[in-house]
Amino acid sequence: MTKSHFRRLKYCVSARDDMMIVQLSDIHVGSQFQDSVFEKVISEVNTLKPDAVIVTGDLTNEGLAKEYVKCRKLLDRLETGKIITISGNHDYRNTGYLMFKKYFPFETVNELGGDVVVVTLGTARPDRDEGEVGYRQNLWLERTMQKHEGKVKILAMHHHLVGIPDTGSARVEVIDAGDVLRTILATKVHLVLCGHKHRPWIWNFRDLSIVNAGTASSERMRGFFENTYNIITIKNKKVHVDLKIVGGKKIPLQSIVDNYTRSTEE
Repeated sequence: MTKSHFRRLKYCVSARDDMMIVQLSDIHVGSQFQDSVFEKVISEVNTLKPDAVIVTGDLTNEGLAKEYVKCRKLLDRLETGKIITISGNHDYRNTGYLMFKKYFPFETVNELGGDVVVVTLGTARPDRDEGEVGYRQNLWLERTMQKHEGKVKILAMHHHLVGIPDTGSARVEVIDAGDVLRTILATKVHLVLCGHKHRPWIWNFRDLSIVNAGTASSERMRGFFENTYNIITIKNKKVHVDLKIVGGKKIPLQSIVDNYTRSTEE
């Protein structure tokens, strides 16, 4: 199987004025994986026929070859223009980083048409739960984003840049988040997509939104949350993000923030 196989456009998405992107995250094929839940995800995504699907890490639970094989077969069933995958810390377990590029060849810069570009950053490191971008990759990010002035710029990564309520310690976020945030703001990135914490959330900073996805199919959900994924719609260079409960309703992701209440009493 060649690398170009997974990169090529798999389906012709019907022409429309807006662009739709589905963000899946933290699938965790392996011991935490729920087959019946992901079957619903496939069915729902194929009904949407999005222009692209972005998977923001932890495709596997232990980075094992059999998990990669199964996950690849599942993602091949998605009817979409393009699939963009990013490795997570679970994918790097058991030297899984050696297999990720074999099963999920990827491009770091993805021009989706309609003046939308998706840039990916690798934040996972072998045998570490916390994420790191690093000086060289951050410098590359700055130079890359500067080349796409006038476009809707989306950055996709696994680890979260900003802490999320009710998720405990921040030690497993990007350890050089400050440097990365400076680059993101300086190059006028519009949207950052993260996973990792299994907790859907959105932070809005003027023209920048940082979106965290829940887990699409893992049984390790946080609190009262169900399995979810995000649907991003871009129209006239305006970005809107909805939260989709697997097998359930779709709501604006912002409503999770607006209606937030603590799950435990003080």
